[in-house]
Order: sequence, then C-alpha cells, then structure tokens
Amino acid sequence: MIRVLLADDQALVRGALAAMLGLEADIEVVAEVGAGDEVVPAALRTAPDVALLDVQMPGRDGLAAADLRAALPSCRVVVCTTFGRPGYLARAMAAGAVGFVVEDASPEQLVDAVRRVHAGLRVVDPALAAESPATGRSPLTGRERDVLASAKDGATVADLARALHLSEGTVRNHLSSAIGKTGARTRAEAVRVAEDSGWL
Repeated sequence: MIRVLLADDQALVRGALAAMLGLEADIEVVAEVGAGDEVVPAALRTAPDVALLDVQMPGRDGLAAADLRAALPSCRVVVCTTFGRPGYLARAMAAGAVGFVVEDASPEQLVDAVRRVHAGLRVVDPALAAESPATGRSPLTGRERDVLASAKDGATVADLARALHLSEGTVRNHLSSAIGKTGARTRAEAVRVAEDSGWL
C-alpha cells in the first residue's frame, strides 16, 4: 500500500485528489492539509511514502520540499500544481522533489506519477521539462529573490530594509540588480516577471 499525504490550500482540489487516489487499490491517502506549515507535522504523524504538494499555499510553500525531506527522508515529494512554470520546476527539484506534475494532467497520469516515484523513479511533466532548460534557472541570487519577494506588496525601501535587517543602500542595490536581471523597467514589473517565471 502506498501511503500518500496531500497538501493543497484549495479544499475542493484536495478533496477531488483524495477521492481519485482513494479509488486505487494500492494507494491510501493518510493525511490532507491546507497549509505548508502543516505538512511536516502531518507527515511525522502519518509517515507517508509520497507527498503531493501544491506550490502556493499559506505558510511555507510547496517548494520547501527540503523541510519534509529533512524531517522524513523516506518520503518522496511530488509537486502537483496549476503553476506549471520552469522556475518552479527548477526550485522544486533543487529542494529535493522527485516529481513535478501539473494539475490538469489526467487522473491516470497522476496515479502513475505516484506509483513511479514510490518505485524510486523521477517524474516530470514532459512539456515543462522540454521548456525548462531555456527558461527555468533563476538569474536572481537568494538575497535578490528575498528582497524582490518582500517588495511584492509595494513596501518602501526603508520598510524592506527594516524587515530584512539590511541597510537601505543594500536593498536598493539588490532591487536594482533584480530589475536588471529580469529585463524589467520598474520594481513592480520585475516582481511580475519573476513571479510569471516561477522565480519567487
């Protein structure tokens, strides 16, 4: 029996996935959570073999697969999301995920992905894998990504500096560099480009 943990902030999607997987004789859904912060505690309680994690959730996002891998190394992580972006694929794999499936995949493809990763294989959406080498790697450094992500809500440089414990000059430098690397003209445009590429 393959024990599966589902993490998706949309209850309807989570419920549909659980119902679909529950129809399989060799798969049992042992936990369902709606926030990233709930993944590791639920996994430690239920010891799943495979975790299907959405990308964007409250708390920790699904790309923080490294947290789950550190807490429960035997659990294999598959990112299952509507956000099929090369940047997300690259970040998920770097964090330790062994699969990346988009939610519009057929039920058969999702079930096959669960079985394949449980058997020790990697599974990546083919269209995304083909697109990824050209656009997937983020040009942003970790600090540039942090500053740009914090700037999403339009905070001032002073606010960003306080929140990130950096000087205002350092924040300006990181923002300027991120704007240049994304080919944007403004901070807001840089945020949009980075989000669309899956780099934030």
